[in-house]
Amino acid sequence: MIFKTDIQIADEAKMLPIEEVAAIVGISNSDLEYYGKYKAKISWDAIKRIEEKNKDGKLVLVSAISPTPAGEGKSTVSIGLAQGFNRIGKKSAVALREPSLGPVFGVKGGAAGGGYSQVVPMEDINLHFTGDFHAITSANNLISACIDNHIHQGNELKIDIRQIIWKRVIDMNDRALRNVVVSLGKKADGFPREDHFMITVASEIMAVLCLSESLIDLKERIGKMIVAYSLDGDAVKVSDLGIEGAVAMLLKDALKPNLVQTLENTPAFIHGGPFANIAHGCNSILATKLALKTSEYAVTEAGFGADLGAEKFMDIKCRVAGLKPDAIVIVATIKALKMHGGVDKKNLKPENVEALEKGFENLKRHVENVKKFGVPAIIAINRFESDTEKEITKLKELCEQLNVRISLCECFAKGGEGAEDLASQIVELTEREKSNFKYIYDINDSITEKVNTIVRELYRGRQANFTKAAQNQIKKLESLGLDKLPICIAKTQFSFTDDQKIMGAPTDFDIEVQDIRVSAGAGFIVVQTSNIMVMPGLPKTPAANKMDIDNNGIITGLF
Repeated sequence: MIFKTDIQIADEAKMLPIEEVAAIVGISNSDLEYYGKYKAKISWDAIKRIEEKNKDGKLVLVSAISPTPAGEGKSTVSIGLAQGFNRIGKKSAVALREPSLGPVFGVKGGAAGGGYSQVVPMEDINLHFTGDFHAITSANNLISACIDNHIHQGNELKIDIRQIIWKRVIDMNDRALRNVVVSLGKKADGFPREDHFMITVASEIMAVLCLSESLIDLKERIGKMIVAYSLDGDAVKVSDLGIEGAVAMLLKDALKPNLVQTLENTPAFIHGGPFANIAHGCNSILATKLALKTSEYAVTEAGFGADLGAEKFMDIKCRVAGLKPDAIVIVATIKALKMHGGVDKKNLKPENVEALEKGFENLKRHVENVKKFGVPAIIAINRFESDTEKEITKLKELCEQLNVRISLCECFAKGGEGAEDLASQIVELTEREKSNFKYIYDINDSITEKVNTIVRELYRGRQANFTKAAQNQIKKLESLGLDKLPICIAKTQFSFTDDQKIMGAPTDFDIEVQDIRVSAGAGFIVVQTSNIMVMPGLPKTPAANKMDIDNNGIITGLF
């Protein structure tokens, strides 16, 4: 049997002109701002009209078990599910994050779904797309340039160069930029200081863009962002530099959601891309609301496992946007469950029911956690050819004992057809069970209480231990009146603990909080539990080594 690569499948897609895709969800030709034949941004007039006139459909969040190197296929299931809804006669659109160039050229390769559940044009989406990330990079680095210029020109704000917390960014994995010294040279070149680069998706501007609902909202949030502290200990904000308008100007087009399509011509709003281990891990509010207002079933996705992306979707994004999910899909693979059960990645194909049963504990915990938010849940098993009947039967038995629905998905191989059962079950589930959505913590609790609630309720640990530095940072935020905000825990995505090597479903452990900082513009408090990498490095053999383009512009190796 000859297997086609994702990019070969994407190249064979019969795409509709983007105006025809827009028409499916009631968006007219005049509402589009074109970026070629198959990509467009939605105009502000259309966004406002749709927001005012259209009713909300039902919101389905796709999350997953704790990630493994075996892969889970969350984006593939999200895209396949939206296609599946349309196949069973339920109007659907999908809202997803944009891929970052860093992972594309690093380990992961392309990130636009897989097999016959992809968004297209795949090459464009994975590369420069509509330039949103470049705009975010420029906006971020404008702030950096203005900070150093302000210091050079007399430092009226008395910025303490030892306490500049704003970092430069680039949308690439480049470990050489993690720790740098800037302003070397002559007196005219500025004051030398240590600086750092992050990957663009780690920028607070990325989070701000995804949580903003208008240009004015965006500008106000940008103005609130804290970039440094003064010699007197006061917070220095972007508004103190007087550049919030200029920064927002660079983002005026990037703030508008992008419209593309799936392989089956299902509308797809792809916009924004914060990571879920260092930020809130969700696509923009504007894109989610467009999908919700233009379909019966809007499908969206949150990054990594349900302990990170889904928790932040509900405790951060839903608070800001007033969203309430009607159902949550938790994606798993039998391979990944066997890894959580202790099987090495090289030995995942042979049948191993015992390891599957042991690894099921990870899936079980994510299901139990999701139910604590009051939202009905369903398990989607992304099926592989190597999955045996005994393993599938055992998994069904375990799900029945947990009293949760399960659907075997084959959307990678069959597209929407492979997700029809999942779509049908979600329709039935949402008609039978009402979502009684609630947050996991009270926003007015102290920072310590909010963190410990997450650690105990979702991770099943004993408590969070705060370093002396973290305790001092909490006092600082309390003194500034910035402690009554949602919590965004930055930790490894591979474990419920802060140790990525501990898989499965551990209990009775402590989490060490090393750093606490506020993202005042985004409106949340970042709680860092370990050395989370905000600037990844490339592997020994980057994905870029396998990519090429010929004289006709045909790309190979992207995925």
